[in-house]
Amino acid sequence: MYNTNLLLYIIRIQHIIQAKLITIIYRFYFIELNKIMQEYLKQTKQELKLRNYSFKTIKTYLGCLREYFDFKKLNLEKIDEGNIKQFLLNKQGKNYSSQTINLYLNAIKFFYREVLKIPEKINLKFAKRSKKLPIVLSREEIKNIIDSISNPKHKLIISLAYGAGLRISEIISLKVKDINVEELTIHLKNAKGKKDRITIFPEKIKTCLQNLIAGKNPNNYLFESERGGNLTERTAQKVFKNALRKAGIKKDATFHSLRHSFATHLLENGVDIRYVQKLLGHRNIRTTQVYTQVTNTKLKNIKSPL
Repeated sequence: MYNTNLLLYIIRIQHIIQAKLITIIYRFYFIELNKIMQEYLKQTKQELKLRNYSFKTIKTYLGCLREYFDFKKLNLEKIDEGNIKQFLLNKQGKNYSSQTINLYLNAIKFFYREVLKIPEKINLKFAKRSKKLPIVLSREEIKNIIDSISNPKHKLIISLAYGAGLRISEIISLKVKDINVEELTIHLKNAKGKKDRITIFPEKIKTCLQNLIAGKNPNNYLFESERGGNLTERTAQKVFKNALRKAGIKKDATFHSLRHSFATHLLENGVDIRYVQKLLGHRNIRTTQVYTQVTNTKLKNIKSPL
């Protein structure tokens, strides 16, 4: 006759052993999975660098892929359209913008096509981009924003960003040697898309720029941080947000709105759209044409019949 207590003890020991084995197997599985993920991310980073993608794009793509790998978990080397679709739908359900969802899809496509060299196509359509009009500040609002800033360096950052139509990444990357004070031009090097371009700045801030660059090394950043090196995008955005608040402007504007305003105001002044395209560095004129939708002075002059 079996000892009941002994049987219960044996069963309990078996359960403990099984639980420990399962824990060990899971731990081993996740360690190996993480190794595979890291190797794929490393390969993707190398491929992006070889193709001369910007640091920002590389960081974004790797972040997107890391999230997708965590979602898929198994058989990362195999394309699973249903899995990709569900991943993107989850992002959509969290109110991610169409532009962000397209970034995830582009990163996944790049990984399978360019890193793993899989010829099979991912037949998923891109999310429709939002057709929102750019947020443009009026000339009076721009003046109020600039006038609200007491710090001379900060005032010049905002003035130059608007007056030259610069992106936030461009304004913080400017070097002394990029400024031609006499010709009122800026030579932007390795801007978005790894392209160089020439843009203008207003004579109104010529003296301020001369004073700022006087005696500086040509290779120094135009706007240096107190700790050395260039300012961060976060700092520049904070400068703009504080000025927007002080000026009492309620528009949902960002630093990039300065660039939108530059383009819009040039078109309102009658500047040919092809010149505006070159100043902004747009590859396709259709990108520049969006500003024509907010510069239709004839439309604005129509009075409502009410």
